[in-house]
Amino acid sequence: MTASKVSPESIRQTKAVMDEIRRITTRPWNIMEICGGQTHSIMEYGLDQLLPEEISLIHGPGCPVCVTSLELIERALQIAVLPEVIFTSFGDMLRVPGSSSDLFGARAQGADVRVVYSPMDAVKLAQANPEKQVVFFAVGFETTVPAIAASVLHAEKLGLKNFSILPANVLVPPAMHAILQSPDNRVNAFLAAGHVCAIMGYWQYEPIAEKYRTPIVVTGFDPLDLAMGILMNVRQLEEDRVEVENAYPKYVTRLGNQTAQSMIDQVFEPVDRQWRGIGTIPQSGLGLKAPYQHFDAGVRFDIQLAQLQESPLCIAGSVLRGVAKPIDCPAFGTLCIPTNPLGAPMVSAEGACSAYYRFHKVK
Repeated sequence: MTASKVSPESIRQTKAVMDEIRRITTRPWNIMEICGGQTHSIMEYGLDQLLPEEISLIHGPGCPVCVTSLELIERALQIAVLPEVIFTSFGDMLRVPGSSSDLFGARAQGADVRVVYSPMDAVKLAQANPEKQVVFFAVGFETTVPAIAASVLHAEKLGLKNFSILPANVLVPPAMHAILQSPDNRVNAFLAAGHVCAIMGYWQYEPIAEKYRTPIVVTGFDPLDLAMGILMNVRQLEEDRVEVENAYPKYVTRLGNQTAQSMIDQVFEPVDRQWRGIGTIPQSGLGLKAPYQHFDAGVRFDIQLAQLQESPLCIAGSVLRGVAKPIDCPAFGTLCIPTNPLGAPMVSAEGACSAYYRFHKVK
């Protein structure tokens, strides 16, 4: 474990936790994290190298950029090239490949595609450019949704007719249901993402743990946070207990941020959503409620899509489902690299393939 970003005391404590995991582990266990930030910390600090060989970490669909469907990417590309449109997005989305191009390529061909740091920046652009249609690509897990809901409410208050969003947000609990119901499921326990739970709480995970007899531990992103989360999961598994435990109490409560949840509920409602490489997961996305559907760019712009096809070389779907690791892909590190990605997990800063490319060492 590198000492570049953590204190000597944190390194000492993390190694002590790893020793305890090693001491109590008697059987093989598979633990999945569904958070790209956690995946990158695990790989960067070599936590997978410090665990006993009985413990396998499975990297789930924890990168919202990576699971944004090919259909939504193509819809974004077709909207972005319209002459009346300023298309805005978080930076990671620009290099996510569609069937033949990406938003970065569209910008190189003359489309007005801009990186913004919050959806409110897109609202400001709409105010400053009344002759243009400003579209924000609304991507992310639950953590980004309150700000997106706030931007819609603010645009409504301002009476803006030239602002819209392309809804692409996805929800974690339905993905967990889909993983645990899959016939090739190997997951024995989950690490839940602290930043998602800071907004949504962890009460939604309790029925999942009970239904599938699967421990879930909420934790953070530092090596010590992750080590503690793994330890708490292993303790449950070894003791044949099933609970949702909170290893991140300084930021997370059971009920979460209820003000943020109320804002989300005001603007959005659950909808079925296609996850790239996985398929459609019922009620796993967020769509605008009827009073706000005039802000839906998918409704505002009549886009007809041709038949779409993923790269046949890319196994991103298997990686995102946790049934394969990036190094199992024959294109990994050769035909597929961050500057020439075949699939979204190699693009995003939170993608598992990107993390492996940067940090992986053979155990």
